[in-house]
Amino acid sequence: MIEKGITKSLDLGYGKTISIETGRLARQADGAVIVRMGNTMLLATVVSNKEARDNVDFLPLTVEYKEKYAATGKFPGGFFKREARPSEYEILIARLVDRAIRPLFPDDYRSDIQVIITLISGDKDVAPDALAALAASSALAVSDIPFKGPLSEVRIAKVNGKLMVNPSITELESAELDLMVAATMENIVMVEGEMKEVPEKDMLEAIKIAHAAIKVQCQAQLDLAAQVEKSKVKREYEGDEADEALEQKLIKETRDKAEKVIHSLIKNKQERSDALNAILEEFLEQMPEEEREEKAKLASGYYSDMKKTLIRTMVLDKKIRLDGRKPDEIRDIWCEVDYLPSAHGSALFTRGETQALVTATLGTKLDEQVIDGAVFEGTSDFILHYNFPGFSTGEAKPIRGTSRREVGHGNLAMRALKPVVPQDDDTNPYTIRLVSDILESNGSSSMATVCGGTLALMDAGVKISKPVSGIAMGLITDQESGKHAVLSDILGDEDHLGDMDFKVTGTRDGITACQMDIKVEGLSYTVMEEALEQARKGRLFILDKMAETIAEPREDYKPQVPRMEKLIVNREFIGAIIGPAGKVIQEIQRETGTTIVVEEEGEYGVVDIVSTDKESIDKARAWINKIIAVPEVGKVYTGKVKSIVNFGAFVEILPGKDGLLHISEIEWRRLKTVDEVLSEGDEIEVKLIGIDSRTGKLKLSRKVLLPKPSKDE
Repeated sequence: MIEKGITKSLDLGYGKTISIETGRLARQADGAVIVRMGNTMLLATVVSNKEARDNVDFLPLTVEYKEKYAATGKFPGGFFKREARPSEYEILIARLVDRAIRPLFPDDYRSDIQVIITLISGDKDVAPDALAALAASSALAVSDIPFKGPLSEVRIAKVNGKLMVNPSITELESAELDLMVAATMENIVMVEGEMKEVPEKDMLEAIKIAHAAIKVQCQAQLDLAAQVEKSKVKREYEGDEADEALEQKLIKETRDKAEKVIHSLIKNKQERSDALNAILEEFLEQMPEEEREEKAKLASGYYSDMKKTLIRTMVLDKKIRLDGRKPDEIRDIWCEVDYLPSAHGSALFTRGETQALVTATLGTKLDEQVIDGAVFEGTSDFILHYNFPGFSTGEAKPIRGTSRREVGHGNLAMRALKPVVPQDDDTNPYTIRLVSDILESNGSSSMATVCGGTLALMDAGVKISKPVSGIAMGLITDQESGKHAVLSDILGDEDHLGDMDFKVTGTRDGITACQMDIKVEGLSYTVMEEALEQARKGRLFILDKMAETIAEPREDYKPQVPRMEKLIVNREFIGAIIGPAGKVIQEIQRETGTTIVVEEEGEYGVVDIVSTDKESIDKARAWINKIIAVPEVGKVYTGKVKSIVNFGAFVEILPGKDGLLHISEIEWRRLKTVDEVLSEGDEIEVKLIGIDSRTGKLKLSRKVLLPKPSKDE
């Protein structure tokens, strides 16, 4: 007998529907659902341990997104032909879900939670990323795990001037705005996406429409959960340990000292941190050793909460920040380009105690990144990598693989710069790789990457349409008094203690990318609008500072940048240029010292010749021109004798094109044998005197180029 589950369907409009089903699959998980749109199906499961983890002061949540290649009828790449470590695309979707749901768990929940979202069926025109958070929240909704949801996430895109919720992949290709918005019934919690220089008001309008669609999806989850008995009573759990006497004692003995340090407005992060930590250490030292070991972690938590309150109060009441700046003031900026003499392009961007060293490398189509996912495949000719070593924050950390944070920050910077990088081969024939190495960090390192990336591209001579800058905005609010302060160019400390982290990038004419995480309930659109306007002014200020170093791309590439020349040939010549098993193209590259890339585009072949040496390019071009040349009757060629036979010699007049030089056409005198005059390997001048109309064979003559002897001779 087939098991029947509980299903809830909702209409998105535009002829699109989503269904959420539970009760059939993965029933031993605490919560499990299937979310389906078109032929795309996601299985989301959630499990949480009953026991709390020891010695943790954070939410132990892990979110994984996995794509099964069988979902779209494909084999995984690689030797083992099985799904292995997550791709960057899978990591980015997992981060989108994690950042959306993490704020909605109880603050003192300390049991391990694992959310796994799996693509089990893929529709080539339905993007699964827009359904992942809905699936995760639905699984939590039908479970007994404490969760202040439901929540959902939708994609909102502007296609041909029209805003659409969860557009198809095909529709998305022509979008000028592409945002992922996550929200509960009441509040926006996360926004991330890219735009083509969109004004702030258009972005706000898109968020409002997305929220309306999210409310429908949240209600569907509530209706589904109401039919699941398990979800009606959430499990009880042990919260954080409390010691009111310790908290009061700590506040009494450390508050004034900490407030004095905070109000001294120390600019250096390390000095400020050391001064504040010394106060806590002094408090702990006076405690008996056994009590200190037992209560140090608890005291540290109380001290951290007190510091947070003191700093927030100072900002709200005095409009002064930790380092002495006003809310809209940006830290000191200095920039330098051409810092690395051998790189194709390089830049240093320093803002306060955050510093990025960014390099630009220009390559050929052979350097393009291959994208081979279950749903998305193709190539990318603009790559940005972000590295965050431990020394940037004064820590000794092991160097392992690329972290999820590095992948996320790099993707944000890439999306910020992509709209201004030329897409046509004539303006930009190169594959571009930017690498941002963070050398110092005290907030906004991803935005430093955007600014440094712009400078490095211009230093490399890439003809970007406009410079792009980025700024990280913060927010501190007080629900009781209604006070709030929007902070420009936030410090790392302000990120941790604030209610919003809002990164905005753009040109002078509009936004190119954004990433917003909201940690407070009830953030109004008025405050969001204020933050966007303050961010716009900050963005323009930073662009002015960058322009003092370099205002536009260099006129020409640097000498070490490989030059590229493009030839368009008829498609029929592609095989001749490559040769059997690549023999011809390899010989050209070896003999000329160039790199040659051949691609088929429609009825033509596109040949890119790449070298830092113009003479090498000219030599390779001449070689290829000979291969693609069409023999012309009456034209004189310098050819090489390839072989000798009784009745003449075969002479190669163009690469791969031999003609017969009959023995009677070698000289005016009568020859008994060909080798009286010619040997294999000889270079001789010959004239093409005919082409056989039936066979296409070439007829050559040498004697017509020689003086005709007199009758006596």
